[in-house]
Amino acid sequence: MELTEKEILADALESEKQATSYYNTFSNECVHSSVRDAILNCLEEEHDIQQSVFEEMHARGYYPTPAAEMSKVDQVKQKFAQSVK
Repeated sequence: MELTEKEILADALESEKQATSYYNTFSNECVHSSVRDAILNCLEEEHDIQQSVFEEMHARGYYPTPAAEMSKVDQVKQKFAQSVK
């Protein structure tokens, strides 16, 4: 069985999502700051890889994302602005 390009990229994206989840958990549970810093560095690198895979999938039409309505964007901005206060 041969995987399609879309399946390979989807698997890569899912793997990156899992990796960032694990690194986030690990960073929250570090006792030593030097280990935490190393884990956070790995987390940042994984986020960069995840973004690259997502952008590639989106560019190829494998992960379409519809444009958000400005009214909905404004509602979300208001909601989070209130929660920060």
